[in-house]
Amino acid sequence: MLYAIIGEDRPDSLADRLAARPAHLERLQALQDEGRLLVAGPFPAIDSPDPGPAGFSGSLIIAEFASLEAARNWADADPYVAAGVYAAVVVKPFKKVLPA
Repeated sequence: MLYAIIGEDRPDSLADRLAARPAHLERLQALQDEGRLLVAGPFPAIDSPDPGPAGFSGSLIIAEFASLEAARNWADADPYVAAGVYAAVVVKPFKKVLPA
């Protein structure tokens, strides 16, 4: 089943986000290589594809996991969690409707 992982960045976390980004992307690449990643990306803190020093307000990952517990365990092990980038992480089941 698909699960949405929504991470909300803590204020002033851009430096920590950038430092942890290579390890974060490596885990996402593994999901993609396994054919389990639907979409992943950050929420710019301002209305711009490159927010510069404004940074990001969080991230969204939608990927396939065996269970909600497996999705939560994967999210808990994210390098952004370990680096303190996220103030909170929510994991929810997701049902893709469109595009078909």
